[in-house]
Amino acid sequence: MTTRLRAVVHGRVQGVGFRDATARVAERAGVAGQVANLPDGTVEVELEGDEGAVGSVVEYLHHGPPAAAVSSVRVTDLEPRGDTVFRIR
Repeated sequence: MTTRLRAVVHGRVQGVGFRDATARVAERAGVAGQVANLPDGTVEVELEGDEGAVGSVVEYLHHGPPAAAVSSVRVTDLEPRGDTVFRIR
């Protein structure tokens, strides 16, 4: 079943390779979507794909790359759009 969600990751998540690492994890899992730094210091991630694969990427977001310090991840469901690639914005 295809699912899509938006996750906003809080903590020390900018300037630590979070976007690049998330893109690699998502691509390996076969998940489409995008990742972007937001002006408030958080990272926004949209993920679309198989429910299990999306769930595995969300698990990764809770810790991120070694230099990150994630304090929380807020997840909301979205309607699937049919994305087929993962982009870094």
